[in-house]
Amino acid sequence: MIINYKGSIPSSIGNFCNLQYLSLSYNKLNGSLPEIINGTETCNSKNPLPNLRTLYLEHNQLMGKLPNWLGELKLLEELHLYDNQLQGSIPSSIGNFCNLKYLDLSYNKLNGSLLDIINGIETCNSKSPIPNLQGLDLSANQLQGSIPNLIGNLSNLYNLNLQNNQLSGNLTEQHFWKLIPIGPPPFQLKYLSMGSCHIGPAFPAWLQSQKDLQYLDLSNASISSSIPNWFWNISSNLQYLILSHNQLQGQLPNSNIGEFLPNLYFLSLSGNGITGTIPDSIGHLTFLKVTDFSSNNLIGSIPSTINNCSSLNVLDLGNNNLSGMIPKSLDQLQLLKSLHLNHNKLLGKLPSSLRNLTGLDVLDLSYNNLSGQIPAWIGTAFLNLVILNLRSNMFSGRLPSLLSNLSSLHVLDLAQNNLMGQIPVTLVELKAMAQDHNMSISSLYDNQSSPRYEERLIVITKGLILEYTRTLSLVVSIDLSDNNLSGEFPEGITKLFGLVFLNLSMNHIIGRIPESISKLRQLSSLDLSSNKLFGSIPSSMSSLSSLGYLNLSNNNFSDKIPFIGQMSTFTESAFAGNPNLCGAPLVIKCQDEGIDKSVEDKIDSGFVDQWFYLSIGLGFAVGILIPYFVLAIRRSWCDAYFDFVDKIVKWLLFRKRVTYARNHAQRK
Repeated sequence: MIINYKGSIPSSIGNFCNLQYLSLSYNKLNGSLPEIINGTETCNSKNPLPNLRTLYLEHNQLMGKLPNWLGELKLLEELHLYDNQLQGSIPSSIGNFCNLKYLDLSYNKLNGSLLDIINGIETCNSKSPIPNLQGLDLSANQLQGSIPNLIGNLSNLYNLNLQNNQLSGNLTEQHFWKLIPIGPPPFQLKYLSMGSCHIGPAFPAWLQSQKDLQYLDLSNASISSSIPNWFWNISSNLQYLILSHNQLQGQLPNSNIGEFLPNLYFLSLSGNGITGTIPDSIGHLTFLKVTDFSSNNLIGSIPSTINNCSSLNVLDLGNNNLSGMIPKSLDQLQLLKSLHLNHNKLLGKLPSSLRNLTGLDVLDLSYNNLSGQIPAWIGTAFLNLVILNLRSNMFSGRLPSLLSNLSSLHVLDLAQNNLMGQIPVTLVELKAMAQDHNMSISSLYDNQSSPRYEERLIVITKGLILEYTRTLSLVVSIDLSDNNLSGEFPEGITKLFGLVFLNLSMNHIIGRIPESISKLRQLSSLDLSSNKLFGSIPSSMSSLSSLGYLNLSNNNFSDKIPFIGQMSTFTESAFAGNPNLCGAPLVIKCQDEGIDKSVEDKIDSGFVDQWFYLSIGLGFAVGILIPYFVLAIRRSWCDAYFDFVDKIVKWLLFRKRVTYARNHAQRK
């Protein structure tokens, strides 16, 4: 029950002397576990919580180190601290859990060595620490060092998960010395997850003794040998088999693996070097839900017997060398949600029988040699389709307008084909692309108790090849580049407000970019290069604040570039090959820039001249008219003024006569 408790765990919790079961999981507890816990005096016991048998604190926000008092919980049988932020090393007192059956410290930030858990040998009167341990999960931490040999003494162990740590050294038979099949093994594992542990290079032979395995994950374990024949007969109970991301060699067995692994429903061999063909016996694995053979070196055709795997949700055969045609019998896989046949050598037309796969969410047939027209029934059969990737094939003809029925579509990639004609105006009806916030499609095989098949997609954008997995839900993309499409720029695309990537480059599209393109607020990448677009670049594009990549090169755009706002972040290469464009960031200046400047200078200088002459005229008028009006009004002032002027004039004339007389006398 989730109550959303907050805060730290008080030390007074130790006063619950009779408490046997405590679960505070899935809350918002934070802080560190108390270093000291009360209760030793209250409970008349040397140990706190003397009767506690089960402690659940998973899915909180606890941090700090594991306190030593945990090792004093003598009767504890289950300790679950999964998914917190605990740090530091595992305290040696953990080895004192003589009655502990389940220990889950996964998904924390614990470091140090696994040797810290072996100190309970003497305390428990046993030859092994925590001798009753049945389940040990230390996955997704930062544990280092080697795996101690004494882990093979845990005779009751059936669940072991050490994946996603930094453990080093090889996991060999020395760790499981009691498993040498001379007699019955001391334990039988049902769950073994050693992903990202260094097990190789040889395939671990000690697995031969494990006949009860239901879950086996040896992914990314540095195994570079071939899969031994005995392995396929390891356990008839096996349901999950994950050997991905190793360097496995050799071929898949031709024997009836369905007879040996009748209950298998998750099979991942991706990211290896497996060669040969896919055996027909794959069709005998009738319970398979996920088959992932991607990124190997498989050859030959896709076996028609695979249609017997009627429970398949995911079929991923991408990144191999498969050839031939897509089997018509795939239409028997009625529960299929994800089909990846990309990066192979498949040829021919899309079989019409595929229209029966009405539950498809993902269809990736990119990078093959498929031909013919893109069938219109895609738009009527796959109404739940989220990703349609037919990139880099030899499809021809026109884009079917019925593609607009794909109301859940997030990714439409038809680039690098031979498509022609106009882009259908009905694309505006792609409803999922018109939403600002899109649904999560990060996993199509999601179960809390099972591994997930993680969808992935290659997107070529921003001039880069990017692979999206966990962030795939953020991708909303239309890529129709490198075809022979023509006609006007489809203004309806500007109503797909959720678009993040738009690439229409290397076609023959004409017309103008509409001002309404500014409505694409989520747009991160826009490539319209190598078309026949003309006119001015809309100034409204400067408001596309999310736009990080722009390529408008090799078109017929004209006039001045609106180099403001977001547009000012792009370099000359984004606009190159448009001879009629001018202005920054191009070195070509607009013709009217010089004219405008000279006209502006003339206007400025004329403006100055007008004010200059006006000020002179006003000054002259003021100097003459004001004294005149003053003297005209006051008669006495007027007489006094002119008497003063007469005296000045007479004095000046007198001085002139005197000066003339002196000069004349000197000459004589």
